[in-house]
Formats: sequence, C-alpha cells, structure tokens
Amino acid sequence: MTLLIRWAISSFSLFAAVWMVPGIRVSEAGWAVYAVMAVVLGLVNAFIRPLLKVLTCPLIVLTLGLFTLIINGLTLWVAAALANSFFGVGFYIDNFRAAFWGALIVSIVSIILNLFVADED
Repeated sequence: MTLLIRWAISSFSLFAAVWMVPGIRVSEAGWAVYAVMAVVLGLVNAFIRPLLKVLTCPLIVLTLGLFTLIINGLTLWVAAALANSFFGVGFYIDNFRAAFWGALIVSIVSIILNLFVADED
C-alpha cells in the first residue's frame, strides 16, 4: 500500500512541476501521463542516477553536494525523453533550465508529502 501512496505522491509532484515551471508541459490533461511518468522517473532514479553519482563523485564533493541538483535535473530530462520515446506519454521538457527547476519542485513536493507517509517495517 505504501508503494501506491508514494507513486501517487510522485505523480502529484510531477503535476506540481508542470503547473509551476513554464518549460514543462503535457499534451493531455489526464492523470495517466503523470502516472506513467512517475514510473519512468522511478526507474531512471533507480538505475541511471546511481551511475551518474558515481561518475561525478569528485564534482559532488567539490561542490559540497550541490552538483546533485544538476543530476536531478538531468534524470528528469532523461526520464521525459525515455517516456516519450518508448511510451509516447506526451510529457515534454523544453530545456535543461526547465528540467532543473522541475526536478527541484518534484523533490520539494515529494519530501513534504512523504513526511505524512509512515514507513512499513
């Protein structure tokens, strides 16, 4: 049940990013776009993000962790490209600046909403 709640939180976080960041848009207004995009973003965060963090470890240390924000923007941008290529979702990010701010919004909204979800032990 917690997995479904976190999936819904991720979907809502993506909705908030589309609503707040001008360079992020969707082609349809349905929740299916956000639901599929949340799954793709989760898979990208599970498989590609750790590789990027290992490869850029010196930059992360040099910037005291702030380079992680760049990685978050890059993973959101890659997830949108993969979702459009393989699933034809219709989730578009115009440039890296929009991806950066969108990833920041997704992170903030997800952190706030996940505070209300209890972990199952």
